[in-house]
Amino acid sequence: TRVAARSTTCAERGIAFFSAASPTPGLAVRFISFALLALIGLVHAELWFGKSGVPHVLDLRSQLDEQQAVNETARQRNEQLAAEVNDLKEGLEMVEEKARYELGMVKPDEILVQWSARPK
Repeated sequence: TRVAARSTTCAERGIAFFSAASPTPGLAVRFISFALLALIGLVHAELWFGKSGVPHVLDLRSQLDEQQAVNETARQRNEQLAAEVNDLKEGLEMVEEKARYELGMVKPDEILVQWSARPK
């Protein structure tokens, strides 16, 4: 005949988990609760005051916004310079316009006439 395997409970093995036989079951629960609360407090403090905490993240965000503004200004300036370089490479009209305006040059068959208004 087969003997059925009998399972034993923790109480039968002599292991007591917060039973009435324990002298102060509330003390163990209080200790575990306090330890968990302390760990939660440490994690929360790290969130607010740690190396990667909220103030550091806010500071990094402001630095990022400033750098993006500088990058946008530089991008616009680069586009303007690229357009000017393209005009100088492809068209002599731009060169002629700059020579006339900035250097006061005239073509050989032109006559430059300037007059100023009379003082009143």
